[in-house]
Amino acid sequence: MKVLTANRLSDGEAVWFSPERTWIETLEGADVARDPAAEEALDRFGKESFARNEVVDVDLIDVEVTSAGIRPIRLRERIRAAGPTNRLDHGKQAELANP
Repeated sequence: MKVLTANRLSDGEAVWFSPERTWIETLEGADVARDPAAEEALDRFGKESFARNEVVDVDLIDVEVTSAGIRPIRLRERIRAAGPTNRLDHGKQAELANP
């Protein structure tokens, strides 16, 4: 399974592509491709968004879906989803702790 991720060009924020065809700031709610055709569709959208200067560093990443939600396989992507590792009081980590 894969999801489409990128960094928003306007502010550098890590974002994920949603089933609503928008870029969202949290991994939860990302559109999960479960077969090669769905992966190709996500890849096309990513290339189109890049061409429109909406996002950079577009990539399909491997994930697993567990009872706790969507979890990236690679550590790098887990860090991007959680936010900076230097402080827990800002970024995505702070937002998740204080909904």
